[in-house]
Amino acid sequence: MCAKAKKEAPEAKASAPAEKVTPRFMALYNDEIKAKLFKELKKENVHLVPKLEKIVVSMGVGIATEDAAHVQNAAADLAIITGQKPVITKATKSVSNFKLREGNQVGCKVTLRGARMYEFLERLICIALPRIRDFRGISAKGFDGNGNFSFGLNDQLVFPEINPDKVKRQQGMNITFVTSTTSDADCKAMLKEFGMPFVKNTNAK
Repeated sequence: MCAKAKKEAPEAKASAPAEKVTPRFMALYNDEIKAKLFKELKKENVHLVPKLEKIVVSMGVGIATEDAAHVQNAAADLAIITGQKPVITKATKSVSNFKLREGNQVGCKVTLRGARMYEFLERLICIALPRIRDFRGISAKGFDGNGNFSFGLNDQLVFPEINPDKVKRQQGMNITFVTSTTSDADCKAMLKEFGMPFVKNTNAK
């Protein structure tokens, strides 16, 4: 019995779950960005330093009124991009001019928090945005006046996880950063520390 236990021990050890690794951008915020913003923004309390609370990635699929399968295809791509299962969004009212009925599937979205949020942010800034053709930076016009920022991408193929041979149609998306601050300037300062490539000479509200 003891011999059998000794023989099985290595297998049990090998199947033990791997230790979780802190995402690089999460560590960057906690170790460097937070302290730098506290000083530069002259905050009285460290809890007033802006931080990311969630990132919402959504896809509106207008062509879904013709074929609901387009929503499922978009959701599949969004799941690959974010690593999280999307929620299907539905029309809240009927619009006859667009052949839209209440309850029709019109898109999908994912809300990212914690480690997965920081992993997506790093891939977005370091990999996806530099792959945009003739990229000159992100416009700073997407601030909402309450410390949140949104911008759009025209094509899911900027994310290398998407296999172009399996893409059935080009699909854009909207990305919204929801933060703990109500100041657009503070939000912009934080995103710039992460490396968000804003177009030069544009200011937040």
